[in-house]
Amino acid sequence: MAAPPARADADPSPTSPPTARDTPGRQAEKSETACEDRNAESLDRLLPPVGTGRSPRKRTTSQCKSEPPLLRTSKRTIYTAGRPPWYNEHGTQSKEAFAIGLGGGSASGKTTVARMIIEALDVPWVVLLSMDSFYKQEQAAHNNFNFDHPDAFDFDLIISTLKKLKQGKSVKVPIYDFTTHSRKKDWKTLYGANVIIFEGIMAFADKTLLELLDMKIFVDTDSDIRLVRRLRRDISERGRDIEGVIKQYNKFVKPSFDQYIQPTMRLADIVVPRGSGNTVAIDLIVQHVHSQLEERKLRWDMAALASAHQCHPLPRTLSVLKSTPQVRGMHTIIRDKETSRDEFIFYSKRLMRLLIEHALSFLPFQDCVVQTPQGQDYAGKCYAGKQITGVSILRAGETMEPALRAVCKDVRIGTILIQTNQLTGEPELHYLRLPKDISDDHVILMDCTVSTGAAAMMAVRVLLDHDVPEDKIFLLSLLMAEMGVHSVAYAFPRVRIITTAVDKRVNDLFRIIPGIGNFGDRYFGTDAVPDGSDEEEVAYTG
Repeated sequence: MAAPPARADADPSPTSPPTARDTPGRQAEKSETACEDRNAESLDRLLPPVGTGRSPRKRTTSQCKSEPPLLRTSKRTIYTAGRPPWYNEHGTQSKEAFAIGLGGGSASGKTTVARMIIEALDVPWVVLLSMDSFYKQEQAAHNNFNFDHPDAFDFDLIISTLKKLKQGKSVKVPIYDFTTHSRKKDWKTLYGANVIIFEGIMAFADKTLLELLDMKIFVDTDSDIRLVRRLRRDISERGRDIEGVIKQYNKFVKPSFDQYIQPTMRLADIVVPRGSGNTVAIDLIVQHVHSQLEERKLRWDMAALASAHQCHPLPRTLSVLKSTPQVRGMHTIIRDKETSRDEFIFYSKRLMRLLIEHALSFLPFQDCVVQTPQGQDYAGKCYAGKQITGVSILRAGETMEPALRAVCKDVRIGTILIQTNQLTGEPELHYLRLPKDISDDHVILMDCTVSTGAAAMMAVRVLLDHDVPEDKIFLLSLLMAEMGVHSVAYAFPRVRIITTAVDKRVNDLFRIIPGIGNFGDRYFGTDAVPDGSDEEEVAYTG
């Protein structure tokens, strides 16, 4: 017989964790670099307003509008402050996210407890997944449908969604309308995280679902309190009348609680009496989750990444633009430290255009026949894919967007912001904006320089987690180090890597040697950070 779950009853005052920092915005260089796709998906993140001063110009990042932050509380706002790597040097996930299940009766305070746990955890990446989103497509008329029965939920969709989230992948979650008792046409996008909190009345009702939960918590609240909360919620938020709410409670809610929900209390690891009022229980839960996260922490070893592929031949997936006298001449100009900013921009744009044109030759084409104005057939070629999407790694990568737009009509554009944490040396994902339904597209991933490959690997991993096939990803860069080429190719052997030049080595600061300097600073005319790198993937702008 299983041991009974632990209980915690004391009630001291909670402490207030520090506020997460915002990502800074940057002044727009040209209107061409503004965010285009208003229907794009976005991480939950706010960016502060852009300054208007012009001199001196400082190193900054791009400004984009985004959705509201993950969670607002009375004490602070929790932001998506930068996701560390959730994969290893092989490009695969090393450890799954920590999943917490929160069960309990209707209106027991599960969501409130979940938000208190999120606030107390003070970790930047937390997903709150509600079981209320997974009601089946049922039309419940006149309070005669039992929402508190296991058959009311789409457990297959719940399980598949939770599995993908634990694997670090993005998921589309249905939105249920309690006024019309049906799913809306829109879906909400959630992203994999360090911690996943899954809450619902039937959170422990399925054996397969239970196996996905690393920690199970039951919120035990008095039935009278739950009834009062349900009356207030259903009348004010869901447009019900008091007679209908009481009728539904007596007919469905209370019997279902006694038959299906309360028995699952014995499956819980921890029972929280009085719900959100029991702060000792919440503190114990937070301490345990912190210890689990510390055990699961992935250390990003840049030195190991640098030495892993020395002396290996360059991979077959690499294509370098032919080094004609013209191409070498343009490289000479942009590599020269005495080159003016105007000339640097001009010749960089010329190289970008050649690079994009070269990359497009690797797209799939099929035979097609058209009729010329002279009435004759011409046997030619046409693009065999669905569409092309460009994704730039901010900030330097977005300088390649105009060249892509110039040669690809109606191309869609997405953006990714990756910065390095000065304390850990790890790349962190701070911002993400991708067009919808990107999984069927050929994706051109753009970054002007790649030295270690850390940012490129994270960007590729993001695309894979959005179900973009690996062989449909094209990584484009003006200049790459052999180390970066090997790192990306080793982790993602089917990604096509395309560049105009490959330099042999990087120094102790992971700068490309002989290199090009910091492309973003030279292009945008911003001040370099002392000891900064020559590429955005290891630039820190905190």
